Amino acid sequence: MPSKPPASFERRILTVSELTSQIKVLLEDKFNFLWISGEISDFRIPVSGHFYFTLKDEIARIQAVMFKGQNRHLAFQPEDGMSVMGLGRISVYEPRGTYQVIFEILEPKGVGALQIAFEQLKRRLSDEGLFDDRFKKPIPFFPEKIAVITSPSGAAIHDILQVARRRFENIRLVVIPTTVQGDGAEAQIISAIELLNTGGPEGGPVADVAILARGGGSMEDLQAFNSEAVARAIFASEVPIVSGVGHETDFTIADFVADFRAPTPSAAAEIIVPTKADLVLRIREYNLALVRTIHQHVREYRKRLMETIHHLKDPRKKMGDQRLQLDDFTQRLIQITQNRTRNGREKLAWRTENLCAKSPMQLLLKYKEKIDKLYINILKLLELYLSIRKGLSQELFARLKALGPMNVLNRGYSIARTIPNGTIIQDPDQVGIGDGIDLLVARGDLLCRVERKRKSTHVKTDL
Repeated sequence: MPSKPPASFERRILTVSELTSQIKVLLEDKFNFLWISGEISDFRIPVSGHFYFTLKDEIARIQAVMFKGQNRHLAFQPEDGMSVMGLGRISVYEPRGTYQVIFEILEPKGVGALQIAFEQLKRRLSDEGLFDDRFKKPIPFFPEKIAVITSPSGAAIHDILQVARRRFENIRLVVIPTTVQGDGAEAQIISAIELLNTGGPEGGPVADVAILARGGGSMEDLQAFNSEAVARAIFASEVPIVSGVGHETDFTIADFVADFRAPTPSAAAEIIVPTKADLVLRIREYNLALVRTIHQHVREYRKRLMETIHHLKDPRKKMGDQRLQLDDFTQRLIQITQNRTRNGREKLAWRTENLCAKSPMQLLLKYKEKIDKLYINILKLLELYLSIRKGLSQELFARLKALGPMNVLNRGYSIARTIPNGTIIQDPDQVGIGDGIDLLVARGDLLCRVERKRKSTHVKTDL
């Protein structure tokens, strides 16, 4: 049996809305803001841009939301299976009677948010192909002008200048100043890359190659070089870019997108700036090799010329032989021409005779006689055919006229028809005694009445 309430218990009935409202006040006052950790599942982003997901552990789960105004400041992208912790408050959604956590702050548990954002962006850009070698532009061997995109007051620019002066003291360098960390660094780096490509004469590039550099630092300090916008600006640059960001162990997104990655700013200068002494030595070696090659070719051509002179005959004897050959060829040519002319005349006379025998006028006269004979024969045949067809037609007309019903009536016969249908009477059974019949004769018709009927087996056929 159900237990009874105590006698002092006041019976008060609450509506669902009232109960839910009291639970809402109780929970939201008790758990105003709190830190909570768990694993993300069922993560989704509707068109509103809010984050909706379930936060769970081994035993329980709770619904969670992070509105667009807060989630746009996240440095990483939440995903299913990620362990996170965050600051939020409990809220009751009264229409459904459910409670949820509304997060204001959310960060990965264990690994830092910047590291997760770095790995996510690296994976996404790699899938798009921005790191592929087929898009890497070659670094010029001897650039006429080198641009350096870095802070003008940092250690990186001093290291680059020191290496450049040591390797090639009068090489042309241009510094495109920009901040390399903090607020606005990302936008300034992008502007510097755009200036690199369009700030030269007639809107062309400023230099043949560029170094994007800064000294070492923490991941927060290098965050501008891990930006997606900076990565896409490097990828879109028509001028080759060598990245020299941080120390040898530091890797940024800019390193993967750049056309070449140097471990340090000094190493970037070592890669791009050639050593002047080495170039001078190499030019001397090329000069000596070129002189040796020219001398060798001169010797070979001189030897070949002497051999050719040795094999040459006296030009006057050669000209005499050629005159004799020319006279012989001329005589043979005249003889061949005369023979061909004579043969041509004989063929022309023979063909002229054949043409006269087969003159078109003779053929036309012969064919005209044949046509005239055929025309006369056709006329005769046509007259004979028409005469035969006319006689046959007259005979058929006479026979048809002889068999016509009016001709039969003219010989004294008549045709009896029923009244009023006008059906020809062939059998006495077609009419009855007293019926009127219409009797058709040669010059009119008679209206008669049947007085008597008699059948006869004798039928006259001679009409």
